[in-house]
Amino acid sequence: MQFTRGLLALVILIAPALAPAEECEVELFVLGAGQDAGAPHIGYPDDPAWADPALGQTATSIAVVDHVAGERFLFEATPHVTRQLQLLDTLAPADGPGLGLDGVFLTHAHIGHYAGLMYFGREGAGADGIPVFVMPRFAAFLQGNGPWSQLVKLENIVIQPLAAETPVQASKGIHVTPLTVPHRDEFSETVGFVIVTNASKTLFLPDLDSWDEWAQASGIDLATRVVELDHLFVDATFFQDGELTGRDMSEIPHPRVKDTMERLSGLSPELRQKVRFIHYNHTNPIRFPASPESALVSARGFDVARAGDRLCLAP
Repeated sequence: MQFTRGLLALVILIAPALAPAEECEVELFVLGAGQDAGAPHIGYPDDPAWADPALGQTATSIAVVDHVAGERFLFEATPHVTRQLQLLDTLAPADGPGLGLDGVFLTHAHIGHYAGLMYFGREGAGADGIPVFVMPRFAAFLQGNGPWSQLVKLENIVIQPLAAETPVQASKGIHVTPLTVPHRDEFSETVGFVIVTNASKTLFLPDLDSWDEWAQASGIDLATRVVELDHLFVDATFFQDGELTGRDMSEIPHPRVKDTMERLSGLSPELRQKVRFIHYNHTNPIRFPASPESALVSARGFDVARAGDRLCLAP
């Protein structure tokens, strides 16, 4: 399988559509890799992306495309969904009119993961019956609260309830299984998704509180999951403690990138290279490819997901 590093965002957006790097039946595309609010970040005037937009980042989202069936599935509807669908159209154009989405899978009800649904309504795309796959509490939240309830009423979206650890067939070549994980669940459950093809299993897990809490709840630790899966896109919100000035980061539960790397340091290089860090905060230095922290991630045998990356899930 081949993991191809994406081009610079500006080049991607103006270039003609790119063919897959190899013959590939099911392909994953990284559309964004930042934390919910992206970068430059609101209330952060010193962010270098204000002066250089090329340093900006959009919130975390991936797409999985079944090239055989001509179907495209979006994972997370972010506040940057307009730009991200334009990127997807450049990398893997839709076969027909409209948004060309055959389903949207949402992990939880925090702004960076579902707020982009607002663009599917009559003020935006005026979408027609896009299936939106969510857990039961999340479904009730969307159905019972505006403006999301209007999307349901007008059938811009059609809610497809999920059940934990129960796979759904997205297309002939793709099955998706939600796994509940510990996180702030004010309005919905939080899940990661295992995306299964005939050749691979991929974990998409942008948000959780603690590897230990998840292992205790599920009975499976992170190292075991790395062994059992082929690719893992995991929470990299913070690189280490001390990133947020004036904040007690012990009160902000997310696995730190340094801790995750240390936990997996005993695994072989072949296993460590399965892990790709995603959902990094604007304060996390791995957002910059040339940073010492990004170099450290590579030196330890891991990778950092970047917008424009593509990964073949079924050759």
